Amino acid sequence: MTEKKRSSIRLPLVACEVAANGVAAVRAERRPPRIAAMHSRALAQGVLTPALNAENVQDAAALAGAIEQALSAVGGRGQEIIAVLPDTAVRVMLLDFDSLPERHQEAEATVRFRLKKSLPFDIDKAALSFEAQPAQQGVRVAASIIVRSVLDEYEAAFRAAGCSPGVVLPSSLAALGAVNENRPTMLLKLGADASPVAVVQGDKLLLYRLLEGIGSAQPSAQRIADDIYPSLVYFQDNYGAAVEKLLVSGVAEFEKIAAQLQEHTGAAVGELIDPNLAAVGLRNEFAGAIGALL
Repeated sequence: MTEKKRSSIRLPLVACEVAANGVAAVRAERRPPRIAAMHSRALAQGVLTPALNAENVQDAAALAGAIEQALSAVGGRGQEIIAVLPDTAVRVMLLDFDSLPERHQEAEATVRFRLKKSLPFDIDKAALSFEAQPAQQGVRVAASIIVRSVLDEYEAAFRAAGCSPGVVLPSSLAALGAVNENRPTMLLKLGADASPVAVVQGDKLLLYRLLEGIGSAQPSAQRIADDIYPSLVYFQDNYGAAVEKLLVSGVAEFEKIAAQLQEHTGAAVGELIDPNLAAVGLRNEFAGAIGALL
């Protein structure tokens, strides 16, 4: 699994996200920078069952067909793409170290050793991508881990659809591309099965949690606030600062809850994906693909 590092690589201009209920392809242009095209295809129930340590792709032909149709609609077939995977198929963890070896291979071995007893699967049978960043004391590592056989399922589907997954990201980390804030900012990506919560400041990922899905397209502001309250408190206790902004994705009628959510949390509230970029369904269901290109 590869990382998205804007400063060191030239990213593909097409992203394709797969989820249990559908596939979406997004194409961007560099000059001027903008989202140029977007297309989604629904998946029948049971074609894809995202999971951390089990078979995910139940109908490979149907998944590859949907990917191919979505990519063809935006002119992305035959290209290298950013492949965006369901959050429930990837484990994201933040790890603190006093220091890490300078050589990447040695640093990876150190990270794998730390993860050995923290995962419900064998780390030696998993793909690992990680990024180290300076912390208040030592080094903090943001690690993404996926069982190799699960990654192979997804990559095979993309290749069968006629594209090359040059960069592979979980949806929540891809969606962070839509966040450009120097103040502590929380991303909340609501989903029926799981709701990732992340806090970033500048280019640093400071907190990450995967909450159980809220299970409703229109949860109440009180329900959302209750779900994220422990994360807000944890961040303030550990960093001595409050989350100042909350960016939300996955709410069908955002305007109805935004003011109430701000009142409950004390943070300025906005939509994760600019409403001008996509229709509400696309920006809620496929924020990862859009964010990957922003």
